[in-house]
This record gives sequence, structure tokens and C-alpha cells, in this order.
Amino acid sequence: MIIVLKPDATKKQILHIEQKIKELGLKPMLSAGKERTIIGVIGEEDKARLQPFEAFPGVESVVPIQKPYKFVSREFKKENSIIKLAPGVEIGGQKFIVMAGPCTVENRDRLVNIANLVKKSGAKVLRGGAFKPRTSPYSFQGLKDKGMKFLYEAKKMTGLPIITELMDPRDLPLFLKYADIIQIGARNMQNFELLKEVGKTRKPVLLKRGMASTIKDFLLSAEYIVSEGNHNIILCERGIRTFEDATRFTLDISAVPVIKKLSHLPVVIDPSHCSGIWDYVAPLSKAAVAVGADGLLIEVHDDPEKAMCDGPQALKPAKFEILMQELKSIAKAIGRTI
Repeated sequence: MIIVLKPDATKKQILHIEQKIKELGLKPMLSAGKERTIIGVIGEEDKARLQPFEAFPGVESVVPIQKPYKFVSREFKKENSIIKLAPGVEIGGQKFIVMAGPCTVENRDRLVNIANLVKKSGAKVLRGGAFKPRTSPYSFQGLKDKGMKFLYEAKKMTGLPIITELMDPRDLPLFLKYADIIQIGARNMQNFELLKEVGKTRKPVLLKRGMASTIKDFLLSAEYIVSEGNHNIILCERGIRTFEDATRFTLDISAVPVIKKLSHLPVVIDPSHCSGIWDYVAPLSKAAVAVGADGLLIEVHDDPEKAMCDGPQALKPAKFEILMQELKSIAKAIGRTI
């Protein structure tokens, strides 16, 4: 449930309400919005109903939340959430954000070179995998700790915040030290213990939709992160598995407006992984802008033929530069900027 506070509710009144919630074995979550301040109640709603919170000083009303995902829902928060990454870089606002870089960190010089190229073209975040989940145990698994340090070096040289994927909670301290956004991949969307661990941090998390997950499943996974106190979540649609085999996955473009209606969290699209083919990245990216997504996660490599991971889906820097110019026109048409 949501406890809506009066505009003049005092700190003492709020503390009293929070204490009563805790006495019921539930968890209060205070959220100060532009229009109102509310307290979300985490736990069994039947227990919360035992207490007449409507009668408490400072309480305006009590509203039950019908959705199984409570705190990522529009019922909990009407306005869009904006995730701040760095000065002038935020996801979910008026500006459309492009995150770009190689699938995996291969070496320092190549990473820095690509970082400079994507920044020049207008990317605001550098992507790159230091720990790589691969279908085959014999495929390249990433440079791990060394890769994280290379990403951090590239950040210091370019000023670009970095996003990279976490697979094991034992590596979380490394990500807290070096990463600006922790990516949770599609394979780990329902790794609930991992979600809880990143939820205990306040580091922004990009959560990818599982390849066979419904939107409801997706939002419930985000709820795991929020329930631990971390509200800095970016949702990423990256394609779902269907009967179609012309592309690696089928991009669910409708997921963007559906999620926007159900949730206040920002939504980005990964056109590289959903298609698996570089030639489709540009049209899918344009569709993402037009449909109302808040950003893109694009793979860029200076020599895809020699890439150690996912070369066929990576754009060359020149192609990326052209795409960024085309995206600006589409963004302008719908009242956004890149």
C-alpha cells in the first residue's frame, strides 16, 4: 500500500508512521515526489491493513497498490524517474542518451580508441564487457579485473561514464569502485540473489529483459532491486525469443510504450543483441527513438572482423557517426535531443 502524506506533515509525524510500519514487521520506503510525499509499505499488505493509518497525524490517504510490482509501478510514482549518471548526463529526461562501445574489452589501446570515437560522434556513456557470459565455456570470457581497470582508464581519458556487466556478487566491490552503471544481463534477470545485492547499493543498475520473460516478469525483477532500497534502475529491452530465426532475437518494440504506461522507470533498447546483425542496428535504433525509448545500448568496434565477441553485430565507427546524425533528426521531430 501507499500512505500519502499531507503537504504539511512534520518529520516527527513521518517517523511515527515509519515506526508503526516496522512494528508490524513491514518495511517503510519514503519517497518525496514533485507533487506529493508518500510512504510505500513493503511486505504483506494484509498486515498493513490491521493498522488504521488513515487516522494517523500527517496522513492524507491510504491507497492500495493493485500491481504485484509495487514500487516500480505508476501507481507508486506518477512522474518519470530520471537516473543521474554524471553532470549533464541522465537517463529518463528530455535528452536521449546513447551508450556505445565494444562488446568486450580486448585491450587498453583499442578500448581508448573506440571510446574517443564514440564520444566524438555523440555517445554519452561507454559500454564494454570485462566479464563476459558466453554460451560456450571455451569462448573468450573477458579480461575480468584487468578489463575493469582499462574501462576506468578510458573513463578518465574521455570523461565518459562506463557501463559493464556484473555476473557474480563476489565481484560487486570491483564494480562499485570502477563502474558508473552496473549491467545485469538477460541471463541473470531472475537471479534474485544477485538482484538483491545490487539493490543494497545505490549504484545505477541497467536491467536487461530475459529472452523468454514477460513484461510482468521483467518489472517484478526490477522490484527486487527497489525493495532493497536502490531506485536507480534503467530497464533494457533487448529482444525476446520467438519462432523467427532471421535475427538472433525478436525486438519487442511495443515493450517501450507498455512499460512506460505501467512503470515510471526509464527504458532503453539494445538493437545490437536483439538483431545479431549490424545491418539492422540502424533501423532498429531509429525505431527506438520514435517509439519513445530513453536511450540506446549499441556495440561499436573499429575492426569487427577481428572482434573477440559479437563482431557481426558491431557497427564500425563511421557507420555509428552516420547513425547518430540520423537519430538527431528523429529526436528533434518528437521534441527530444541527443
